[in-house]
Amino acid sequence: MLIADSHLDLSWNALQWNRDLLRSVYTIRAQEESTPGKGRGQGTVAFPEMRRGRVALSFATVLARATGRPEPHLDFAAPAQAYGTAKGQLAYYHALERQDHVRLIRDARQLDAHIAEWTAWDAAHPHDGAEEIGPTPRLGFVISMEGADPILEPAQLQEWWEGGLRLLELSHFGPGRYAGGTGTEIGLTGLGKSLLTEMGRLGVTLDLTHCSDEAFWEALDHYPGPVLASHNNCRALTPHQRQFSDDQIRAIVRRDGVIGAALDCWMITSGWRHGDSNANITLADVVRHIDHICQIAGSSRHAAIGTDLDGGFGREGSPHDLDTIADLQKVPGLIAQRGYGAGDVDAIMHGNWFRFLRRAWTRGA
Repeated sequence: MLIADSHLDLSWNALQWNRDLLRSVYTIRAQEESTPGKGRGQGTVAFPEMRRGRVALSFATVLARATGRPEPHLDFAAPAQAYGTAKGQLAYYHALERQDHVRLIRDARQLDAHIAEWTAWDAAHPHDGAEEIGPTPRLGFVISMEGADPILEPAQLQEWWEGGLRLLELSHFGPGRYAGGTGTEIGLTGLGKSLLTEMGRLGVTLDLTHCSDEAFWEALDHYPGPVLASHNNCRALTPHQRQFSDDQIRAIVRRDGVIGAALDCWMITSGWRHGDSNANITLADVVRHIDHICQIAGSSRHAAIGTDLDGGFGREGSPHDLDTIADLQKVPGLIAQRGYGAGDVDAIMHGNWFRFLRRAWTRGA
């Protein structure tokens, strides 16, 4: 089963946490055995495991905040620092492409060719749980920015577009330069409104993840193009401002958007905190969120996978039945157990993201 994962902080892990993602998860864990900190020695994502898990397409992020509340390796004292950090992360993806490890996908033609290559490979290599699968096609990355702080001003978005950026979140945690993020009641800033106009002009797609409630609704009013939520769960199941309410889910569905279910334990189960045991949290609990989105939408068309694996945590903050990202291959069976047919399972695991990107990149063509 091919998988499309709409949120992986790959460059942040490679550069800010100094992980060589060409090596296996298990090698990286061994290297970090004596490294202190949340998630260290507990990683779940590296390229060998992505290939083994048939994660054919990922939305690969650049991430650097400048909220005025500095935090090492994440939140910088000035926008120029965030800009430099994010540019370095983007350069990392370009270096991987130059070395033929990955393919940066920028348009519908490249997307269709990439899907065709992986579909043919998948058909020729039926999944049997084997550890060794042999060479695969290159991993496909669509570049996303998690929080727009690194964009120095809206007019500079053209530069990022030319570098491959295709998806953009306005904010992350805290008071972003363009919009309020998680944990705020701040809407769009003046810069945010101008940025949305420029996004519409260039065709950069709006990712509503991490928007405050105020920024969410204002952004929908200001941005006419396709919208998504790359890694968001349901507030009805996990009451927290970070998750989306049923009304917000309905609004995304009305715009024919797609919502990727995240695998952070605190986003799956109400009341879980880092340091708590994950023994009672499973991938089946993630499927509850997927099913909730499908029930609201009336179909499987708007639900997908957006794991956020290794987004500042590791397997200790993920469902306990997931050791590495390759274990996403367990999810199709769990969806089917809820009565979904093969076509629905395919849509949730990859088809909805393929269709969404194709539509976003061909509108007006």
